[in-house]
Amino acid sequence: ALLCSFRSVRKIVNLDNHIALACAGLKADARVLINRARIECQSHRLTVEDPVTVEYITRYIAGLQQKYTQSGGVRPFGLSTLIIGFDPYTGVPSLYQTDPSGTFSAWKANATGRNSNSIREFLEKNYKETHGQETIKLAIRALLEVCTQQLVKFES
Repeated sequence: ALLCSFRSVRKIVNLDNHIALACAGLKADARVLINRARIECQSHRLTVEDPVTVEYITRYIAGLQQKYTQSGGVRPFGLSTLIIGFDPYTGVPSLYQTDPSGTFSAWKANATGRNSNSIREFLEKNYKETHGQETIKLAIRALLEVCTQQLVKFES
């Protein structure tokens, strides 16, 4: 959309100081899920006096998504999410994906949304156990590779 202000469209948001969520799908559904997840992060911090783990908030989000597949009078959430963050106790990074059915899985690298299959294939071919700058470079290379391929297909 040429007239859309891209600053108003948020696809990557912070849920807590150490956890971010990326989503692909219906933005209205994302807004509801993000607000509920943020409230759960704050509630957990106030109740337990510790921040949530990435796995805990992933299970919470997946549980909400799954509940909406079985409840009458509501429709399932129309979005997939990637949840990434650092464990507050060990500092180890974690990446999880949820889908509209409420299932979740842990990943070393992943993508969601348009062209996610192409990016995932690129990551599977080129992924090595690395940390820091090398991981960031791989993510950028994946985006550049897939976007360049899509541009060539579009031009032909």
